[in-house]
Amino acid sequence: MSSHARLICLLLCIGSTSQAQLTLLVKSIPANTPPGSSIYVAGTFNNWNPGDTTKILTLLNNGQYSITLMPPVGQIRYKFTRGSWATVEGNANGGFLPDRMWNYNGQPTTLELTILSWEDVGAVHSTAAPNVSILSNSFYMPQLNRNRRIWIYLPPDYTADTLKRYPVLYMHDGQNLFDAATSFAGEWQVDESLNTLHQQGDYGCIVVGIDNGGQFRLDEYSPWVNAQYNAGGQGDAYIDFVVSTLKPHIDSLFRTLPGRRTTGIMGSSMGALISMYAFSERQDVFSRAGIFSPAFWFAGSKPAEHVAAHSRQGEARVYFLAGGKEPASVAQNMQVVADSLSKAGFGPDEQFFSVPADGEHQEWFWRREFPRAYQWLFAGVGSSAADAVNNKEAPGVFPNPAGTWVRFSGLEPTATIDIQLVDAAGKSIRFAQISGGDALWIGDLPAGFYVLRVRTAPSEWQAFKLVRH
Repeated sequence: MSSHARLICLLLCIGSTSQAQLTLLVKSIPANTPPGSSIYVAGTFNNWNPGDTTKILTLLNNGQYSITLMPPVGQIRYKFTRGSWATVEGNANGGFLPDRMWNYNGQPTTLELTILSWEDVGAVHSTAAPNVSILSNSFYMPQLNRNRRIWIYLPPDYTADTLKRYPVLYMHDGQNLFDAATSFAGEWQVDESLNTLHQQGDYGCIVVGIDNGGQFRLDEYSPWVNAQYNAGGQGDAYIDFVVSTLKPHIDSLFRTLPGRRTTGIMGSSMGALISMYAFSERQDVFSRAGIFSPAFWFAGSKPAEHVAAHSRQGEARVYFLAGGKEPASVAQNMQVVADSLSKAGFGPDEQFFSVPADGEHQEWFWRREFPRAYQWLFAGVGSSAADAVNNKEAPGVFPNPAGTWVRFSGLEPTATIDIQLVDAAGKSIRFAQISGGDALWIGDLPAGFYVLRVRTAPSEWQAFKLVRH
């Protein structure tokens, strides 16, 4: 073989070897992991050495751990340790965990993993308050053909006061809201905070926690695709699940105040991105939004453009929060979106902008700031039982001006409503009957001015001026 041919063969072999990698990405470790611990991996690829210093995982900036291996093709077995077999990982109860296994095919692969416990310190016991429960471990999401765990927090007086109804806050990353045993890098203590506020006289609020989808988190938490990460684009389907499937289910099971004025949405990082989108896109459903350390960077200028294009449809409140120790771009991007809210017609009293100097992109920061945000967002909502029962907003049409569809706020989602559409000349051009939570298609109408008449009671019609652009 010539030297040139040998060089080509060598380069091909090097290229093939450099691609034959298996990456272990540990997305969560137990909350009771001793501070400063190193995480090791031991397995068939290193003679099961639990303290192999060449197999220590790298701690990433986001709190996750990673190591890239180049094992032989075939089945591998492995476990994580903190440097010895006495500190090996355990199962969910802190007991023995069988070997992890993977059939490696030689192709670049990333495994996303969770360490449930360490045998020497035991399982992390649940810290969820008694008034927190799991509504379902596998709630079906028809819009995405997936299942998800759903949590429910009920105010302390929910059982005792059977006539009282409550506002509802929908929150993302449900694993991190109530329970240290399921959280990544600590929980928000939403239940403890709300219980304390209730003792101090707060009216109370139902909280619905929706677990993130793990590998689908980036996809579901953005309606826009990020080409660099090859992720995103399922945000519309995710919000449709929240609005059209989950919310009606919650309203049917619990004593909620289902109107937009008493319904909020909140999240952090990517959860904040999808919360901002949901608030703007579905103002007929949400009027309160908590935007914590938003990952607006993921979608570039699109979040601000989307907010500016959706004009104010009614009274609302948006709480913006970022930390002074986060990258400066977080607060800067947040300000751009807040400015877009102003362009959309929201007043300065409908926005709260906070950047505490010590804040970080961490659960402890969001935990500390949650009570303040909640109190501001829901101030005056359900201040008394009588006010809460009557806390309904007059019917409205959204968006207006409209493109291809319109929705209706202030109507019961399950109510059947009659609609009459009249053109600028006063001619009746369409009758329709839909549910209060559905959209009315108007994409076939010429641009212009119309009157939309809605039957809000058996013998009562309400008229709205509608612009079709």
